[in-house]
Amino acid sequence: MKEILYVFVAIFLAELGDKTQLATIAFASKYGWVKAFLGAIFGLALVNLIGAVLGDKIGDALPLEVIHKGAGILFIVFGVLMLLGKL
Repeated sequence: MKEILYVFVAIFLAELGDKTQLATIAFASKYGWVKAFLGAIFGLALVNLIGAVLGDKIGDALPLEVIHKGAGILFIVFGVLMLLGKL
């Protein structure tokens, strides 16, 4: 149960103020908060389901250290691309 709380807090903090939340605000202003909320829940749930399934499969194939390093490299690459205006 503690692991679920860890995932919840990590996802919650990662999503605060990001482009997904800003898009939800824009949709809510046009379609109302209930429709925007439900659409955001389903969209995020599907994306996170894909991530969880892929993570489970990758976790079976690679050591955790390799996964952590790969994720770190991806974050750096995305950060550099954002700084350069390519993303």
